[in-house]
Amino acid sequence: MRIEQLEYLAAVTQHGSLRRASERLHISQPALSEALTKLERELGVTLLDRRRSGARISRQGRDLLQNMVDVLEAVDRLRQAAGDQGSVTRLLRIGTVNAATSTLLVPALRLFQDRHPGATVEVLDAQQPEIHQGVLEGSLDLGLVNVLAGDDAPADLAGTALVHGRPVVVLPADHALAAQPAVTIDQLREERFVAMRAGYLMHRFAHRLFEGRMPRRCHTTDGAEMGKLMVAEGLGITVLPDYSVVGDPLERTGLLVCRPIAGDETEVTLVLRHREGQLPGRVRDLRAALVEVARGRRTPEPTGTVMEVVPSQTA
Repeated sequence: MRIEQLEYLAAVTQHGSLRRASERLHISQPALSEALTKLERELGVTLLDRRRSGARISRQGRDLLQNMVDVLEAVDRLRQAAGDQGSVTRLLRIGTVNAATSTLLVPALRLFQDRHPGATVEVLDAQQPEIHQGVLEGSLDLGLVNVLAGDDAPADLAGTALVHGRPVVVLPADHALAAQPAVTIDQLREERFVAMRAGYLMHRFAHRLFEGRMPRRCHTTDGAEMGKLMVAEGLGITVLPDYSVVGDPLERTGLLVCRPIAGDETEVTLVLRHREGQLPGRVRDLRAALVEVARGRRTPEPTGTVMEVVPSQTA
């Protein structure tokens, strides 16, 4: 067994195909495939499910993944201790549904970077099912997802609740409804609406809020960041978790405001998903940075009161 073989498997797991992994590693695809086949033969297990659509880590490979990552982390520390300036630190990947990006994720990345100047983090926008699958299969190290009260936690994944809040109406600052203390569902239904695409939690929440009768005039988009931009440009109004809006640059500069939904008591939580068991060192440190920023965060509610966020473990 060679260290390169473990690095090859980690690359295929991250990039989802032999072709993309070979391009990243700068080796030929046949050579990559042969090296992994030899590793499978030596270990006596099938590590990859090879399909026309790509290669994914197998169930047996997933059971061994943590051990392989631990070895690669140890090798990386050894190379750094030996002064190997050419060593390549393992890329960390975090998936996000674009919630609390500017107020939580970016400050946490800055804190992590200060502590690990040589680390590389890749942030990927994705829908919740894709994030859960990526974390489970190892193509993502961490995932940020929104969860409604009562939602079942995915099997084989652990979670840390970072921020608790409520869905709010997001409006241009000069919109007529911004003058009201709260917005009713009937008023929402009469406005041009910016909805999240199917696969996002706020898509499911909007359909539940409107009882299946969505506003007649409706745009759809991927994620909160584009939704806020569309609202700021006057293309409609939307509904998002308050922690995705309060403190955002568009809200701080006065382009957006948010108001409670009259009569709605729904709770929504931003949860950090990761695999069960001991996390690799730098993944653990990135998780700690996210928890630290969340713990120090104080989010003004739309009504003017203040909510203190205290991370807790979710089932």
